[in-house]
Amino acid sequence: MADDARPDPAARPAPTVFVLYGATGDLARRMVLPAFYDLACRGLMPEDWRLVGNGRGDVAHEDFRGHVREVLEEFGPHPDSGPWEDFSQRLLFAGGGFTTDSPGSLLDVLRHAREDMAELGEQAQLVHYLAIPPSAFEETTRALGEHDLADGATVVYEKPFGTSPESFRELDALVHEVLDEEQVFRIDHFLGKEGTQALHVLRFGNALFGNVWGRDSVEQVQVDVPEDLDVADRAGFYDETGALLDMLVTHLLQVTAEVAMEAPASSSAEDLQTAREAVLAAVRPLQPEDVVLGQYEGYTDIDGVPDGSTTDTFVAARVWVDTDRWHGVPFLLRTGKRMAQKAQRVSLVLRRPEAPSLPSLPVQGNVLTVDISGSGALDIGMVLKQPGPDLVLTSSSARLQLCDVAGGDPLPPYVALLHDVLHGDRSLFTSSDGLQAAWSRVEPVLRDRPAVQPYAPGSWGPAAADELAGPGGWLLGGSGSRDDDEG
Repeated sequence: MADDARPDPAARPAPTVFVLYGATGDLARRMVLPAFYDLACRGLMPEDWRLVGNGRGDVAHEDFRGHVREVLEEFGPHPDSGPWEDFSQRLLFAGGGFTTDSPGSLLDVLRHAREDMAELGEQAQLVHYLAIPPSAFEETTRALGEHDLADGATVVYEKPFGTSPESFRELDALVHEVLDEEQVFRIDHFLGKEGTQALHVLRFGNALFGNVWGRDSVEQVQVDVPEDLDVADRAGFYDETGALLDMLVTHLLQVTAEVAMEAPASSSAEDLQTAREAVLAAVRPLQPEDVVLGQYEGYTDIDGVPDGSTTDTFVAARVWVDTDRWHGVPFLLRTGKRMAQKAQRVSLVLRRPEAPSLPSLPVQGNVLTVDISGSGALDIGMVLKQPGPDLVLTSSSARLQLCDVAGGDPLPPYVALLHDVLHGDRSLFTSSDGLQAAWSRVEPVLRDRPAVQPYAPGSWGPAAADELAGPGGWLLGGSGSRDDDEG
């Protein structure tokens, strides 16, 4: 791959004015504001920048700075651990909302922010970050065009980018009326994970793994993201989406594309996105018999959830990627709330070799797993001789923590993605064509939605999901699970 195909991440970004819409909301508190401060602590912010929070309320600049400090004290990095005094003086707030009818005080605050910056303030790049509910994307996008804030700007959209195939197409058409595709950064924070990025290098940089990466050696692929938490803190949002729309259409299919893609022509954003899009286009449309939906018992007792809600809190799917490399290999995707364990793993289960000189080989004894949680890790499961006088086979695994790699300084996903936004690098962001393909692949299931099956909190979901995995079962919580996989 060409070394110069992507922007230089070591170069200092251009002077920047950020506008954070929904600056006092939950997403900004938990993820976005801490990521901005983390960048500052690492010395990765532009030499000159301003962050303008936007919201409906009329909040003084100083009060907004106090709010951000409270956020960092709760979610980190702690303000006293970094350049808080300099950071806080660059925080501003524009109240009165932002609609096509009224920009509130945003235009005035932006003008003052540019005047307050150095001589390049007028030429500073403008980055709009929409940390707002998806229902507000369309109006905010229209307002950017109406108030002349779209030309040359970068616009970051949180997920979900659409809540149905129809709403995706409507939003996509509107966005392209106001913005060029190159201006649009659609967040999928699973692509920003160190472990997900390690998948790419693991395969293409190591013949040991790259040579077995396909149907001749791989029996099945599992993309498994069980969660042990419930949805109490975001019940209103979650009940309108559910696991299928919140996780499978976005994160799980995008990770599938990362696993299954052919070698990109270069490391440029365009070539990486093209490689992922080719996989999504080759995914066979999901059929209801290949999907299991579940809802954990007690979900409808949560405040904000209707008594008769049929929203899925669990989804498992068997996905087929009809390329020459992967034809006939099932990709097993699973995620759910209130499950027995929290994990984020991509596992390639290798075929059992013909070994007439050995006793019966363990089921799923040879597995390559990339743990994409946290800083990421690589687990290699192997069949070994159990030490002792007899020829007894066992399975064991070795783990490499990616944070232990010499010189490593892993970035949390939101920090990594914000860093790429600053540099104009769209490599880890989803494209319009890719999302269009993902939505089209789940459309048959949305038209003929399987019945939602109950499951006990703390379990591995509905029993019907085990049937999707076949005789070997799921590596976690199934007949193929191993003690050394736990944790």
